[in-house]
Amino acid sequence: MALPFLPGNSPNINLLKEKFHKSQHFDYSSGVPLLAGIEKPGIGGELLLGQRIKPKSSVYPKVATGGLPSWVAFDKQALCFEAYFQETVPDIPNETNRIRKCKIYFYLEDDTIQVVEPEYKNSGIPQGTLIRRQHIPLPPPKQEQFYNVFHFNLNQQMVLFAQTFTVTNCDQFTRNFLTKCGVILNDPVAVPEDPYRSLREKMEKSMSPLRPYERRDTLKQFLEYDCKVLRFFCFWDDTQAIYGDLRELVLHYYLADDTIEIREVIPPNSGRVTASKFLRRSKLPKHTSNQLNLPGEVTDRTVLNVLASTRQGDRFILDSLKTGAIQEEFYKDCDLKVGGELNVWGRKVIIADCDDFTKDYYRYKYGIEDFNPVKYKAPVAPKPPKLVPPYNGFGSEEDSLSSCQRLLPKPPQKDLHKFMEHDRCGLESNVLKYYAKMVTTSQVDSEREFIISFYLSDDSISVFERSQKNSGVLGGMFLARGRVKKPGQELFKSEPSEYFIAQDLYVGATLCLNNRLFQLLDADEYTLNYLEQHAEQFPKANFGTILAKLRSIPEEKQREIRNFLMLNDPTNTGFVTFESFRGLLMATECGLSEHEVLVLGRSFSEHQQPEADVGLMLAVAQDVLKKKDFDQIADMTRVFEHHDLTKTGRTSIKEAMNICRTFQVPLSDNLLTCLLQKFADGDQINYNTLLDGINWLNHPAPPVMPDDLLKVRQSLVREEFTIVK
Repeated sequence: MALPFLPGNSPNINLLKEKFHKSQHFDYSSGVPLLAGIEKPGIGGELLLGQRIKPKSSVYPKVATGGLPSWVAFDKQALCFEAYFQETVPDIPNETNRIRKCKIYFYLEDDTIQVVEPEYKNSGIPQGTLIRRQHIPLPPPKQEQFYNVFHFNLNQQMVLFAQTFTVTNCDQFTRNFLTKCGVILNDPVAVPEDPYRSLREKMEKSMSPLRPYERRDTLKQFLEYDCKVLRFFCFWDDTQAIYGDLRELVLHYYLADDTIEIREVIPPNSGRVTASKFLRRSKLPKHTSNQLNLPGEVTDRTVLNVLASTRQGDRFILDSLKTGAIQEEFYKDCDLKVGGELNVWGRKVIIADCDDFTKDYYRYKYGIEDFNPVKYKAPVAPKPPKLVPPYNGFGSEEDSLSSCQRLLPKPPQKDLHKFMEHDRCGLESNVLKYYAKMVTTSQVDSEREFIISFYLSDDSISVFERSQKNSGVLGGMFLARGRVKKPGQELFKSEPSEYFIAQDLYVGATLCLNNRLFQLLDADEYTLNYLEQHAEQFPKANFGTILAKLRSIPEEKQREIRNFLMLNDPTNTGFVTFESFRGLLMATECGLSEHEVLVLGRSFSEHQQPEADVGLMLAVAQDVLKKKDFDQIADMTRVFEHHDLTKTGRTSIKEAMNICRTFQVPLSDNLLTCLLQKFADGDQINYNTLLDGINWLNHPAPPVMPDDLLKVRQSLVREEFTIVK
């Protein structure tokens, strides 16, 4: 018995309801925003009275679409199904129905369907596209909905516009796609036999052609070998004739139609003015007669006799056996080989060599590996060497040499490829800088400091002198940029002079620049890194070469090195100072230079990055919050306590970052991230300690100096670089 409809007797439908929002007028369909219209639901997204959910399109899993709309993810992709439908034939007594095969295409991007029937030769039925591409509604009573991807399966019937189609099979892409979408496919079925088509096939097989001539299908050969030509280098020995000589020829064999073309190589100043084409493109017969065939002798078909009739006219009886036809043999690709002979209309042509494409063709098709060329002409005499006059002292050596090479001298060309490869590009300066001092007995000159720069783009060198107070020597440019010759070379000579290159500069080397000796004592960090990164070009910075030198020293010296390292490391930490390590290698005379010892020290050194000062970071953060007048620390504390359900004083780093962004804390992302990591213990953070540290009202920090700001910025950059690595 139902309760009377009185106050208090009806249940409250909003008792457990949580959503009371008003539905919007817009919706998404296949990732495209559309106007909802009459399909707009009621309050909280609940359907109105009498309203039903009508799926407009297929709902694909996110794994298949990758989060993209279907018209982007499945652009130009379609499912292909094989189907058939049965058509009744009431007017013909011999056949009652026909089985018509077709293909159903379902386009994934917009759920449209297209039905296409393959055209059958001489069927007399209009075939092709039966149903153009469109949305097809479901049969009644669901005519308001349309077919989607989940309505398709094998061994089932589908009604498309009152026509029943039976789906029999699908392709592999369709099978894989439906399986990924969770559709269990049925087994494919066979198409019933069409009696009319079977009758047509029997009739075609029983027919015999009236003219049983073989068919020459050259289309396949043309499509496969079009634009593919074999090239042979040949010669024709015509020295026995009066004023005859050796004629060089190039034979082109066209694989598309088995034709041959021969062109003559006419050398310069040979006295010949004829055309270069020796034989026009045609089929070349193997055997030639003295007389050419008359017109009509070589035909595709032969006639036995001719019957004359006054009523039907002349009748021809064709000879299927080709009795009396002239059989000619033409050269094929199998007849051409290196060292073979050709009969070119009575001329003996010998094949001497061929190109690489021809060799690959014969290796692949015939398995021939012997392509030894035929030598038919004497080797070219070597050109006498050009005598270069000695340097005359005017300009550079390159300028003097170019004036001897041509009547109108041109400036010498620079190595543009090297310049473009080693020119300055962003932070890559491609300039090697060394710290050097002058090697001299003068006390004043020995204290002078120089910066030697080597430019990799053009192998030029510049020397800059540092200015020192109360030294009595003016600093500045000591040697302008330019290429420097190595000492000990003759000035006026024919051979080009040797210049200093990048491999000649290393720590510990002594250079003679314009009759002044300089010793390289050190290099900057960029130079050392560049030499180590290109160790294959610089032997002094090659770590493998240095270790090979150390392994080659005698066993006694190796034992001395071990004992020395153990004495200098009594606590067995595995580390010694670089100065003691350098002194050991220099004292044992291992054959290592200063640069090689420096590379060893850099390779085995331990690089420690200074940790950021947390107190200084908090002081900088308080300074920023004070300048921005940020005073919402108390509100942030209440929010943190609200999210801390267990009341442990800890929360996750992600949640703490979200709370800081909610309150719009005016700190940079790098500084805020570093502070959260410093106060974190694993994935949890003690928010009370963090808030007390940045509270500039209750716990003010000492004032921040400009140097402190610079230190914090450097530490933040270092921390960010470490995180990225």
